[in-house]
Amino acid sequence: MLSNKNGRFGQFGGRFVPETLMSLLEDLEKVYFSLKKDKKFHAELDFYLKEFAGRPTNLYHAKRLSAYYKTLKIYLKREDLLHTGAHKINNTLGQILVAKRMGKARIIAETGAGQHGVATAAVAALFGLKCEVYMGEEDMKRQALNVYRMQLFGAKVIPVTSGSKTLKDAMNEAIRDWVTNVHNTFYLIGSVAGPHPYPTMVRDFQSVIGQEARAQFLKKEKSLPDYVLACVGGGSNAMGIFHAFYNDKKVKFIGVEAAGHGLNTQQHSASLHKGHLGVLHGSKSQVLQTSNGQIKLAYSIAAGLDYPGVGPEHSFYKESGRAQYVAVTDKEAVSALKLLSKVEGIIPAMESAHALSYLEKLAKKVKDKASVIVCLSGRGDKDMETIKNFI
Repeated sequence: MLSNKNGRFGQFGGRFVPETLMSLLEDLEKVYFSLKKDKKFHAELDFYLKEFAGRPTNLYHAKRLSAYYKTLKIYLKREDLLHTGAHKINNTLGQILVAKRMGKARIIAETGAGQHGVATAAVAALFGLKCEVYMGEEDMKRQALNVYRMQLFGAKVIPVTSGSKTLKDAMNEAIRDWVTNVHNTFYLIGSVAGPHPYPTMVRDFQSVIGQEARAQFLKKEKSLPDYVLACVGGGSNAMGIFHAFYNDKKVKFIGVEAAGHGLNTQQHSASLHKGHLGVLHGSKSQVLQTSNGQIKLAYSIAAGLDYPGVGPEHSFYKESGRAQYVAVTDKEAVSALKLLSKVEGIIPAMESAHALSYLEKLAKKVKDKASVIVCLSGRGDKDMETIKNFI
């Protein structure tokens, strides 16, 4: 769905920010929508996506995984093969080119699993811009490898010690920085969250995933897939692959949230299952919150899914019925990670493993053989310590 002129997806989205940021966001909106029509901008972005990031990524027929599930023919969209190891580079390349057009000299970002932070640090190094990344202290411990990678790229990683010390709190601190340094700083948001135009802009930059996957699947199968699956935290990889198939009504979308220790516990990050309508980080969507509107702590074994909200377009997809959203536990996701590693020789990111995990339930639901594309949003190098210590 295309958002309307106010950045709304139905009742979701919008722009709820301090007055200090309103004029900046209006300027960003004008610049971005102007650049959407600029052939030179798209040519430059395409150049870096190909030559720097490594696009197009493969659509891989996972034959042994398909044989394991029997009723599914499974294809993996291999975003894990990109430079820096995940889909995040698609968006950071797009946004840093926007930042350059706006004359910004300093880049800030938030990160949870560290993949967005690494991708931001990499493109900042590429273009010689100062970069500072906010990261929760808890995430810094479990994603120490990515912290070091960011530092190698020349970025300053700023630990966040408030709240749950994870992604939500990192985003809070990044926004405070942005308000203070609005004139020279570009906030490079990593997901389809935040105030308008970020949810639309990030989705557009990530939509290359779905555009490629759709064309590749048509070439291989001479048809469209029955299902497209992706994990959902904030939701950029899912929206990136869903968007190109939006008007293909026979293609069913399944977004997989993190159930953590279970949906009936307080340790999950399933905003679309357990959240309520609210405003978080500048937009209206489903949010994990108390009865008096206080944001709850979110939890997931996957640091990139550990967020108490979700992109507003996902809320619209759920409300309109265009996508189905499910949730899997830590244990189920770890099992899926181990399975893909053993039968296909591919170690997925812990986030991607959530999407892979739902294949087991889907395989039992389909009557005849069904074709599925799973967005393999990232690789699992960063998660080895987490998996090793999982009980």
